Amino acid sequence: MAQIGASLGAVMALAPPMYSRPIGPSRRLYANTALVLMTDRDPETLLADLQTLERAFGRRAGGRRWTARVLDCDLVLWSGGAFASPSLTLPHRLFRERDFVLGPAAVIAPDWRDPVTGLTVRQLRQRLTGQRPLPRSARAGRIRIVPPGALSSVGRATDF
Repeated sequence: MAQIGASLGAVMALAPPMYSRPIGPSRRLYANTALVLMTDRDPETLLADLQTLERAFGRRAGGRRWTARVLDCDLVLWSGGAFASPSLTLPHRLFRERDFVLGPAAVIAPDWRDPVTGLTVRQLRQRLTGQRPLPRSARAGRIRIVPPGALSSVGRATDF
């Protein structure tokens, strides 16, 4: 992160690393973090500069998608709101579905609002990871809960 602050702007906040399982074929854990960067660069220029930094750390272009990499820097949110170009969309289109993004981001910017949904990072993470109560009808006994092992290999309920 020191490299980012030294060359791209001022790091205003940095989340501690959080570890997550990979998406795709990689088998190792990933260390994820998030930072708030104050910079005068526009999003496309910043993305190009981050990709240059990735290459300086040994990331190679090409290869299979979702495989292990030395460094992967993504732009997720921008203070300018929504942004779209042929090479970049902000907010990142999948960030609302990824706890490895929302977890670190919620530590350093819990009240930052998603310009698309209007929800804060904290609210988005709670929606993704929070336990949800059973529907009222299930609590009242009107829905039959399928016991573990009662599903066949084709996913149908059997012998209740």
